Amino acid sequence: MQISVIGCGYLGAVHAAAMASIGHDVVGIDVDQRKIDTLSQGKAPFFEPGLQEILTAGIESGKLRFTTDMAEAQGSKVHFVGVGTPQQKDGYAADLTYVNAAVEGLLPYLSEGDLVAGKSTVPVGTAADLAEKVTPTGATLVWNPEFLREGWAVQDTIDPDRLVAGVPAGAEGERAADILREIYYPSIDKGTPFIVTDYATAELVKVSANAFLATKISFINAMAEIAEVTGADVTQLAEAIGHDARIGNQFLKAGIGFGGGCLPKDIRAFSARAEELGRGESVAFLREMDEINMRRRERAVQLVVEALDGQVFEKKITVLGAAFKPHSDDIRDSPALDVAVRLHGLGAKVTVTDPAAIENAQRVHPQLGYVQDRDEALTGADAVIVVTEWDEYRRQLSPEHAASLTAGTIVVDGRNCLDAAAWRAAGWTYYGMGRP
Repeated sequence: MQISVIGCGYLGAVHAAAMASIGHDVVGIDVDQRKIDTLSQGKAPFFEPGLQEILTAGIESGKLRFTTDMAEAQGSKVHFVGVGTPQQKDGYAADLTYVNAAVEGLLPYLSEGDLVAGKSTVPVGTAADLAEKVTPTGATLVWNPEFLREGWAVQDTIDPDRLVAGVPAGAEGERAADILREIYYPSIDKGTPFIVTDYATAELVKVSANAFLATKISFINAMAEIAEVTGADVTQLAEAIGHDARIGNQFLKAGIGFGGGCLPKDIRAFSARAEELGRGESVAFLREMDEINMRRRERAVQLVVEALDGQVFEKKITVLGAAFKPHSDDIRDSPALDVAVRLHGLGAKVTVTDPAAIENAQRVHPQLGYVQDRDEALTGADAVIVVTEWDEYRRQLSPEHAASLTAGTIVVDGRNCLDAAAWRAAGWTYYGMGRP
């Protein structure tokens, strides 16, 4: 099928390349000429495992191309809209400027029977408003939310755990759902659930899923706060309650909290939208979740200060990680960088290292020191703090090797990802999050 993808950022670039990889003819469209030039050369503009391979294959096969000309969308049967919905600068609500502009720009090139499929994360009610613009062209609007995990985005697009389609009522909606089934046939044929809903439900599926995940993460971090004043071990607590099938052990890992370009801004936008709907009290707990999340970053900094007996000024501190999570170079709302910046603000000589995110981090926080090589970053450090659980730190760095490089033997495990017993046995003073 001929497909256009409007917006070639993280979501759009992955979606365009993935759709080409399963056989569709895809044109990706974006206003950023530099981004389009990079993609047209078959180069991934950001780090995402597997993207470079399918991007190169799509360009070479002729199934995938990129342009800044919206007119190139004409002739496509389905138009996916995957532009960003950042948090507004003056509040918590989502900024729909890019979504509205993308749809407005697409309208002149729509034909009777076309499908406009929204993938961006938007406040509930947005699809109904956009449908009023799309319907007069003879096209149909559907809402097809994405559920990508950074680091697994290619897999989650090609082989998702579920597909959701918010469609209008009646025959028009049934036809639209059938077209999406055709697009996603390889996944559906393998048994991926395809759930057809109304617009509002489809919009709420994404934000409610993110809100639930944020709640689970924040809950265990709240338990870490209690553990720290009682002498309990939150990692053992999480293991014990995780065996309960009603709870499960996923996302029950205490640390410095969540970050990235989606979860924090999505739960804030959800709270803001609930307030607009007069139901702010229904999700009031999300504000507390946000506060818990931010407190854990400060707690990690406190542990470093306490470990150094309050003498942080001029101390060399190595920060292992800059990306908000492993297998990504995304530094948006990164807890890792937040911790590094706070330590720098206390007068520490901070050295940050990361396998993929140094360039992005350096551009946003040039005041910090950066070293690409892990061992070079560790050399001479008075203290080490792990803030992104890359395998290079949690699996491939032995405490004995680390001790041979550093000046001090203090390690703060901001992700509770190290073997505490092994590090202590090697002579390190180990501090975890919510651990004795």
